[in-house]
Amino acid sequence: MAELLPSLPLETRCPPLPLRRYNGFWLPESVLTELPAIHARLRPRPSDVFLASFPKSGTTWLKALAFATAHRATHPPSDAGHPLRRMNPHECVQFMEMDPELRRDTGSLLEEFEQLASPRVLATHLPYCLLPESITAGEGAAARRVVYVCRNPKDAFISGLFFVKKVSSAYGAGASAGARAINLEEAFELFCEGRVFAGPQWRHVLQYWEASMRRPKQVLFLEYERMLRDPEATVKKLAEFMGCGFSKEEEEGGVVDEIVKLCSLKELKNMEVNMSGGNQAGVRNEAYFRKGSSGDWRNHLTPEMAKKLDKIVEEALQGSGFAFVDDAIM
Repeated sequence: MAELLPSLPLETRCPPLPLRRYNGFWLPESVLTELPAIHARLRPRPSDVFLASFPKSGTTWLKALAFATAHRATHPPSDAGHPLRRMNPHECVQFMEMDPELRRDTGSLLEEFEQLASPRVLATHLPYCLLPESITAGEGAAARRVVYVCRNPKDAFISGLFFVKKVSSAYGAGASAGARAINLEEAFELFCEGRVFAGPQWRHVLQYWEASMRRPKQVLFLEYERMLRDPEATVKKLAEFMGCGFSKEEEEGGVVDEIVKLCSLKELKNMEVNMSGGNQAGVRNEAYFRKGSSGDWRNHLTPEMAKKLDKIVEEALQGSGFAFVDDAIM
């Protein structure tokens, strides 16, 4: 990969990190450099659950829900000392690829993962085609479980743009010519061309959706808009898929409701750690929480921009059988 990297198409207009195109997707150079180590050294366990998403598609919420659900026996959601009350969801569930925000190498992260007690919940923004075979191969007991969350591309774009503006300085993207602040119109054109982190977004989503159709017991496909509409049903589905379904006593005792409340945007956003804390790179925890709603793109995109993106996505998905949730009818 180190030898191949310089020959890959380069995109520097999309802050905060330079991107290279590999296997049809645009990814940070730092992530691509570490791919061989991930494929060679990641050792999944039967109880592992991998959370996958395109950036700013409900990742933080899914991490919180999955962590609270998987570890509810050790950490009851009503516990005042629950990890999610002391740490940001991204600290509780780390990305398996090198996290450029934390300036840490994949080798040390993989060693850290080995020390985690089962069941482990790990996360990734990698497209399905770049996941290690140790995750995507195998059937039955040998299969690894992947939970994917997708979001309407217009909302994913707007959420991503606001996030980039908040964190660019932490990545070193400041006033330099190549890292100047990007405006809405420029960012929109790059998104439409797929030249964004893990883009094109619709191809990223489609690969996981197709995997969920082929292997429904191994890949759970969630839609952010439907999660917002019925979070309790989402938590139950998530628990069943992860192999830790709720007992009748737990449901009657309100455990599902407690998890939903603990992981709600309002609850997480107002926790002290998420109002004042940050990571080693200087990204403040509050950057991960904005509106957490559906349809906010209407406050930022013109009707012409929305139609343009809808047409691009519709053409890209034609014949696939998949369509994004229309937030207008939710």
